Amino acid sequence: MQPSLILASASRRRQQFLRDLGLAFSIRLPDIDETPLPGEDPAAMTVRLAEAKAQAVAQQLADPGEHVLIIASDTTVALDGEIYGKPEDAADAVRMLRALRNRTHEVISAVTVLQPATFRCATRVNRTAVTMRNYSDAEIAAYVASGDPMDKAGAYAIQSPDFAPVCALDGCFASVMGLPLVELCELLATFGVATPRTPLQVCGEINPFPCCAASSGRSVHIEFAS
Repeated sequence: MQPSLILASASRRRQQFLRDLGLAFSIRLPDIDETPLPGEDPAAMTVRLAEAKAQAVAQQLADPGEHVLIIASDTTVALDGEIYGKPEDAADAVRMLRALRNRTHEVISAVTVLQPATFRCATRVNRTAVTMRNYSDAEIAAYVASGDPMDKAGAYAIQSPDFAPVCALDGCFASVMGLPLVELCELLATFGVATPRTPLQVCGEINPFPCCAASSGRSVHIEFAS
C-alpha cells in the first residue's frame, strides 16, 4: 500500500517541489515556537525545528495508521555562527541583507520524515555555502518594499529575478530554496516510497545550472551572472 504523505509546511515552494517530484500529499500546518535556544548551534536548531514540525503535525492526527508519513523541513541562514531567521519587520530585513552583502554565509536545510504510528523518525541535513553580491542600499530598500523577504530565512529568496542577491554557491540550489531534494528522496526511499520523478529531473526544470544530484559529492559550484 502506498503511504499517505502529509507535508507539514505552508511554503508554496516546498509544496511545488513535492508536486514536481510527482507526489500526492495533503497539507497540515505545524504550530511551534521557532525561537532559537540560548547559544544554539544553527545546524542543531535546524534539525530540532524540522523534527518539531513533524511531531506537531503528528499530534494533530487522531489515528494516523501505519501508512501515514509526515514530511517536514526547516531552513536556516547562518553567518559567523549567528542565526538569521525570518525578519521581524522591514528594518530587520534591511539589517540582515546589509550584514550578508558581499559575504559568504551558510544555508542549512534539514528535512525530516516521520512515521507517527511507529514513532520512526529520520532526518537529513544539507549545508550550502552562498555568496551574496555587492548590492546597493537602494536595491535593498526596493526589495524589502516588495514584501518578498518577510517570510524567508535571511530575508531573501535566491530565485528572486529582480533582486538576484546571490553571485555564487557551493552545494545545492534547491536546498537554498527551502528543500534539499536529494536528501528528501533518499529519506523517502528508506520508508519504501519511490518518487515518480528524480531530483535531477526537477532541478532541470527550475534552474539552468548543474544539479548536485549529478555530482558524486552531491555538491556543485554555481556562479551567477552579475
